[in-house]
Amino acid sequence: MSTRKAKSRTKRIQEFKLFLMVLPFIGFVFVFSYLPLYGWIYAFYDLRPALGLAGSEFVGLRWFRMLYENPAFRGQLWIVLQNTFAMSGLNILFSWLPILFALLLQEVRANSVKRGIQTLTTLPHYISWILVYSMAFAIFAGDGMLNNFLMNLGFTDAPIRFLETQRVWSSMTLWTIWKGLGWGAIIYLAAIAGIDQDLYEAARVDGANRFRLIWHITLPGIIPTYMVLLLLAVANFLNTGFDQYFVFSNAFNLQRIQVLDLYVFNLGIHGGSFSFATTISMLRSIISIILLFSVNAFSKLVRGESII
Repeated sequence: MSTRKAKSRTKRIQEFKLFLMVLPFIGFVFVFSYLPLYGWIYAFYDLRPALGLAGSEFVGLRWFRMLYENPAFRGQLWIVLQNTFAMSGLNILFSWLPILFALLLQEVRANSVKRGIQTLTTLPHYISWILVYSMAFAIFAGDGMLNNFLMNLGFTDAPIRFLETQRVWSSMTLWTIWKGLGWGAIIYLAAIAGIDQDLYEAARVDGANRFRLIWHITLPGIIPTYMVLLLLAVANFLNTGFDQYFVFSNAFNLQRIQVLDLYVFNLGIHGGSFSFATTISMLRSIISIILLFSVNAFSKLVRGESII
């Protein structure tokens, strides 16, 4: 009995130590993810920053009603949602590219070459979008290197406005792929490393070539990881991000690049409509939560496993 009590006490001490280790991260999430939800109260006021919340008028659901009663706001919001759905949809459509890259990288036999390729393709993930735009501006601007090169060769007489094009959906998708390809492949390389090597040995004994090994062992081994990431991406459909679209936006492409996060920023900071911007951001968060639990229920129904 004393031995059992000692083991139970040791287990409780270990669990308490693990809890203390994770406690700072719980506090971080609370401070930066849950504490700001207090700001949702601004959606029910006509906020005047100079007067503060106490001096601002309580308007109830006025801003929520304006979303469907005001044709101008409704039309603009529809364009913004189209951009958001297009950007998120294209990112999900090409979400298989890191899998393909991880499979190709796994087939490289020279470890030095593999490490070099992985380092070069992962590096863009750590470059801020401001530096990415600076690089894009230096290359693709009206007086950039590409336009100067094309005009010197006589291919064009006037600069091509690459950064001001209306085909911004495809260009933003290409920049996202370039920046995240190597980083996204890391997860799948880890999943490949976790596959039992005895399966490969048994398949080789049966005469399987490299393509058959990939098709029958590697792909089934990493598909569960891909499905979890895909479901999380669907649940996070409305959160396309802000930095990328903010730095690449200009007067010529604003109608095509303005996603929901950028629209909320422009509405609140540039337009001064803090309460209305809070209302839209609040509804976006609620819809994202609904999507998350819906996708989780779908995953549990189809795969028998939940993601949360």
